[in-house]
Amino acid sequence: MSKTFTPRMLSLITGISYFIIFFAAIFANFFVIEALLNNPKQAVQSSPLFIRAGTLAFMITVIFDIVIAWSLYELYKTHPLSGLAALFRMAHAIIMGVAISALPFVFSSISGEEILRYVSVFNTIWLIGLFFFGVHLILLGNIIGRPKIIAVFLVIAGFMYMLDTAAHFMLSDYETYASIFLALVAIPSIFGEMSFAIWLLIKGGKNVQKANAY
Repeated sequence: MSKTFTPRMLSLITGISYFIIFFAAIFANFFVIEALLNNPKQAVQSSPLFIRAGTLAFMITVIFDIVIAWSLYELYKTHPLSGLAALFRMAHAIIMGVAISALPFVFSSISGEEILRYVSVFNTIWLIGLFFFGVHLILLGNIIGRPKIIAVFLVIAGFMYMLDTAAHFMLSDYETYASIFLALVAIPSIFGEMSFAIWLLIKGGKNVQKANAY
C-alpha cells in the first residue's frame, strides 16, 4: 500500500474520479456527440465552444481513467490480478486518447458528411477501447470480491461491453439491435460501476485487509 495514501484516501479518490467520469462522459456523449450526429455542420458552425467543451470532457475522462487505474491498483495491490486489471484500464485510456484525436478535425471539415466521418472514426476507435475496458471490469469484479452483488454486476457489465463491441464489428445489421445492446450494456454498467463508486465513497478502504484476503 502507498505510504502516502491510506486505503480510505485511495477509495475516496477512486469514488470521486468515477463520478467525474460519469458526468463528463454523459455531457460529451449524450449532448455533444448527439448534436454532431443530428446536425453536424450547424453544431460546429453555431456552437464551436460547445463542441470543444465536449472534446475537453472526453479528455477529462481519460485523465481520471488513468487516476482510477492507479488508485485501484494501489488499493488492491495484494491481489494477483490487480496489475493486469490496471493494464487493461490503461489500454482503454490510451485507445480513448487516440479516438479523441479525431474530434478536433471536425472544425476544419467543409461538409456535414466529412464531420460525420470523423465522428465515426472516434466511435470506432472508442469501441475498440471499450473491449479492453470490458476485460478490466471482469477482472475488477473478481478482485473486489465484496460486496458480492456489485462484483457480479461488474463482471456482467464487462462481458456486455465486450459483446457489444464484437457485435458492432460482426453484425452487418447491428443498428437493428442497437437499442437492445445499449440496454444490455447500460443496465449492469450503471448498477455495477455506480454502486461501486458509492460504496467506495461510503465504506471503501475501511476494511481493505478483508477485501485483499486471497
